[in-house]
Amino acid sequence: MRKLLFIITFIGLLGGISLQAKEYTIKDIPMVHLQDRTRYVSNPDNILSPSAVATMDSILYVLEEKTGIQTLVVAVSGIEGGDCFDFAYRLGKEMGVGQKERNNGLVILLSTDERCIQFATGYGLEGVLPDAICKRIQSRYMVDHLGKEDWDTGMVEGIRAVNGYLDGSMENIGGNEEDDDTAILIFLAFIFGSIILFSLIAAYFGNRCPKCKKRHALQRVSSQIVSRKLGVITSEVTYLCKYCGHRHVTKEQSSDPNFRGPRGGSTIFMGGGGFGRGGGGFSGGSFGGGSFGGGGAGSRF
Repeated sequence: MRKLLFIITFIGLLGGISLQAKEYTIKDIPMVHLQDRTRYVSNPDNILSPSAVATMDSILYVLEEKTGIQTLVVAVSGIEGGDCFDFAYRLGKEMGVGQKERNNGLVILLSTDERCIQFATGYGLEGVLPDAICKRIQSRYMVDHLGKEDWDTGMVEGIRAVNGYLDGSMENIGGNEEDDDTAILIFLAFIFGSIILFSLIAAYFGNRCPKCKKRHALQRVSSQIVSRKLGVITSEVTYLCKYCGHRHVTKEQSSDPNFRGPRGGSTIFMGGGGFGRGGGGFSGGSFGGGSFGGGGAGSRF
């Protein structure tokens, strides 16, 4: 009897493990958009609540109506192979997400077992939604929530940020590009400030003749530029002591008035008016046969 109970318990444990370790293949993912054109979120494991799914579906429906961008969101417990980038890329490619002539598909994959969030962008969307912006959206709006297993908040906030960037209503998502420019400007200001400080020190101490040691003795007789880099001009300057005739050669730096500094970027805007969802049933939709080339970004949480 004990042996029988042990076997039954062992089989039960194996069954529980096998259920827990379910891994989805591309073909296993339910394509809800094909049954209802207003649905974009495939949630077979019920990781996301119905209200979160409805919110994301509504946002992505309006996004497609306004911009033509097709999105597939998948939330599953585990994926075959465990490679989130490859799985998301193959989802977009094999399902043909996006319009064929524009290749404007977007796949967003959440795998809780792999603890990853992955964006995959179609060829035509890579310039509109760059890899850096994908990563920024994940870092700013998703990873903290997903790391706490707050799946609803992480995914809804991420979808809102994607939509806001693509329709132009959240231009500050690209703010880090401006931050990068600011960092460069601060660096250049530090360099120029140092140049001014060293120039003042040189004016007080450096005008002393290294041979006869008399102050205010050196007179500038020639100067030749030897390099221009990052807005800084380096020149080789020759001085002559008016007392002992000693010839002194040194290198000096000054700011370059022709340096333009970092270029500012522009934010892509895809306009469109408001859109409301009416009542009644909706027929099945379809993906347009878009192509994917490996654009996007992924994050672990």
